Amino acid sequence: MDISKGLPAIQSHRDLHIWITENQKMVPVPEGAYGNFFEEHCYVVLHVPQSPTATQGASSDLHYWVGKEAGAEAQGAAATFVQRLQEERGALTVLHREAQAHESDCFRSYFRPGIIYRKGGLPSDLKHVETNMFNIQRLLHIRGRKHVSATEVELSWNSFNKGDIFLLDLGKMMIQWNGPKTSISEKARGLALTYSLRDRERGGRAQIGVVDDEVKAPDLMQIMESVLGRRVGSLHAATPNKDISQLQKANIRLYHVYEKGKDLVVLELATPPLTQDLLQEEDFYILDQGGFKIYVWQGRMSSLQERKAAFSRAAGFIQAKGYPTYTNVEVVNDGAESAAFKQLFQIWSEKRSRNRQLGRVDKPTHVKRDVVKLHSQPELAAQLRMVDDGSGKVEVWCMQDLCRQPVDPKLHGKLCAGNCYLVLYTYQRLGRGQYILYLWQGHQATADEIKALNSNAEELDAMYRGALVQEHVTMGSEPPHFLAIFQGQLVVFQERAGHHGREQSAPTTRLFHVQGSDSYSTKTVEGCNGDQREMARVAVTVISKKNEETVLEGQEPPHFWEALGGRAPYPSNKRLPEEVPSIQPRLFECSSQMGCLVLAEVVFFSQEDLGPYDVMLLDTWQEIFLWLGGATGAWKEAVAWGQEYLKAHPAGRSLATPIVLVKQGHEPPTFTGWFFTWDPYKWTPDLSHKEVVEGSPGTALPISEIRAEVNSFRLSRWPGNGRAGAMSLQALKGSQDSSGNELMRGPKLGGTSSFLSSTSTSINGALPREQLMHQAAEDLPEGVDPARREFYLSDSDFQDIFGKSKEEFYSMATWRQRQEKKQLGFF
Repeated sequence: MDISKGLPAIQSHRDLHIWITENQKMVPVPEGAYGNFFEEHCYVVLHVPQSPTATQGASSDLHYWVGKEAGAEAQGAAATFVQRLQEERGALTVLHREAQAHESDCFRSYFRPGIIYRKGGLPSDLKHVETNMFNIQRLLHIRGRKHVSATEVELSWNSFNKGDIFLLDLGKMMIQWNGPKTSISEKARGLALTYSLRDRERGGRAQIGVVDDEVKAPDLMQIMESVLGRRVGSLHAATPNKDISQLQKANIRLYHVYEKGKDLVVLELATPPLTQDLLQEEDFYILDQGGFKIYVWQGRMSSLQERKAAFSRAAGFIQAKGYPTYTNVEVVNDGAESAAFKQLFQIWSEKRSRNRQLGRVDKPTHVKRDVVKLHSQPELAAQLRMVDDGSGKVEVWCMQDLCRQPVDPKLHGKLCAGNCYLVLYTYQRLGRGQYILYLWQGHQATADEIKALNSNAEELDAMYRGALVQEHVTMGSEPPHFLAIFQGQLVVFQERAGHHGREQSAPTTRLFHVQGSDSYSTKTVEGCNGDQREMARVAVTVISKKNEETVLEGQEPPHFWEALGGRAPYPSNKRLPEEVPSIQPRLFECSSQMGCLVLAEVVFFSQEDLGPYDVMLLDTWQEIFLWLGGATGAWKEAVAWGQEYLKAHPAGRSLATPIVLVKQGHEPPTFTGWFFTWDPYKWTPDLSHKEVVEGSPGTALPISEIRAEVNSFRLSRWPGNGRAGAMSLQALKGSQDSSGNELMRGPKLGGTSSFLSSTSTSINGALPREQLMHQAAEDLPEGVDPARREFYLSDSDFQDIFGKSKEEFYSMATWRQRQEKKQLGFF
């Protein structure tokens, strides 16, 4: 089999490359057809990160995709191609086996806003997608949460159900029908896919209608019935999603696979928590994640024969376990493990993996904290977990009698283990006041006090109109910035509030551990450095104004031991600081199914993956961020989801890991710094409604004319009258009286649904650029949609002004389209 046609393309600027089986050969798929998969074929997808800061690290991902109707010849050709391509790519490649409709989150993350499953095989002319082809009738079944898919189904009412979305594609007319049980977020994501199909496959020249309530959309229902016939009987319920909960994913087992004579032995080696040293470089292992996914780990000293047999051994394991044949398989090499694989272990050291290959041991290195750069370099703020140097305004409240009581500034930094505190920190960034509200919980706090802490935080957040970043902090696990705002003088007393800070009537003895060192205020451990001793001296002045005495280990006076109740053995070894694992951040969409947390990972994530209806979890290992979209109502469940995530994590994560609640439009640099790029003005509150839904009311074409074309299947030509024919009655409920704050939350797909305007209404002939650029809406030619005036340019003028084709422009993110139009005078 000749693969030479495919390999040179890898050297291009693109980071995604796709091939399809055709006549037992592999041929490249045109970029415009990415995301379309024919079920009778197999595909090979290669992702090569172009940036060294990509969230998945430097390794490539090679996917072997099998359509549900693919034959043995197609599967064999693709498998051979994958093997040869892997040899070309080397060891820094992660292999994946994907089955139609059961793909991994990594695979699905490449194709936004969704994957299209197409019936049958690729036409003989090898054209995946025929742009501007309007002679078509098909029905697509759209489903999914963050990762959306659309499957071609029978053109019949029998294909419909109450809980999913269906798209009737008639070429020039596309009607999205929303099931009565679908959520707002599902409708919005379905609409994003519908717009993407129109822009990619019709060049933007199709009109979109949305049926959200059949009674209120009679015209669209007439069109649907002219194609599907009149519906008889009631709709059936949707097939429940078989999403895997976090508890199921936490059920992992590690197996050692080796040959003994002519037999292959699979020996169970360990259950959670797994440690990295279980993996030996000369061996071969299978990690079973609850039957949901099978990982194969190949040591760098394992034999070539073993590496070639990875998929077949995984398939045999799946068969022996009785798992479905579509179970996802991921093959990782020693030193090129995926982030998902690493996080299944209690701790993962990149140095250990690298040194094992190089045969050496690195000395520990220290990162210098340059707080001056924290504002200008959010990536530094994220890594150091510091929004600034802690010099902003600090306010503290203590929970007493289930109410918050302000704490005297003189007592800031003196906390009690039996209480809970609210610490509000205010700082300036981008010329605006920014806020972090720390919810500090002592080890001895009662359940009622913790409940009062959360309710008082809600009240404060309401006072600040939702602008507070809320960070839940547990005693002993305070983040660096929390310590910094108290200028290194944080002292935690074991008693409850109301006792510390007072003069004692009788002598008392207390032992304090100085946070961040191995020094005590009453004695210094041998071997501690000067900085640690200085911290101890500072702590003494905070704790007590009375006489202090420095005691060296081994030279303790008798009264020192008497105060501690007599001399006794104590740990003499110095505690080593906990190693911070080299884990890449991971982003997940959160949802709940049958009361259990369900996560969908977004790999190679960006700001574009955060939507107004989303609750997203960003795991940076040292902190858990929960990002709340402006239109979501699940913010009360968010913290509980973060706690459930930590409890169910197979690596045995600390339940004291700080959980940070972040709301759309109020993201701190410690959050945004984990994204490759971030636009702080993306979610401004002055977005108009038609900017959000990409359309505005216009003149609807008579239904009789549409129905006549449908009946005769002549949708390749629309009546031309020299005027725009935008079929664009409002599809989103309550748009006329939506306030600016409501508009920034995105489209509300409610009860009244009819036509949405097309981005491309048909005018006979293009208009001169002078009539469209820098013109007020009332001065535009009759019939021109002011929100889409750029479309009325000729193709040559459009290319000259925008530097790209219309198809390329409309495939861009909406906010980027809007930005370019503003710059060029088309807004």
